[in-house]
Amino acid sequence: MLRREWERLRNRCIWSWAGWRRAWAEEPSLKFWTCMNIPSAALALWLPLTRSETMIILMGGVLILAAELLNTGIERVVDIADSTRSDQARDAKDMASAGVALSAIAVGVAWAVVLVG
Repeated sequence: MLRREWERLRNRCIWSWAGWRRAWAEEPSLKFWTCMNIPSAALALWLPLTRSETMIILMGGVLILAAELLNTGIERVVDIADSTRSDQARDAKDMASAGVALSAIAVGVAWAVVLVG
């Protein structure tokens, strides 16, 4: 049983890495959010923040990347399912994009709270 679970974990890591590489190669938004995370993470690690504050900032950055990957997946599926570019397809893609924007706003709010108090 342990061997089977180890193999499943290994496969999940391989598939996840393949998904990251494909998104990195084809999605400018993922590169943008990654580049935005670098100075945010560096600042969070450099400033004299509490461990909790640092953790919230770092975790928020990772969650933005996760939201962007989910947004990309939704966009891909919608493109396959609806080649006619219906209003519902556009809405689904716009709503997924709004999820990324809200996660970024959440990190901005976290920074504001940490810096202003």
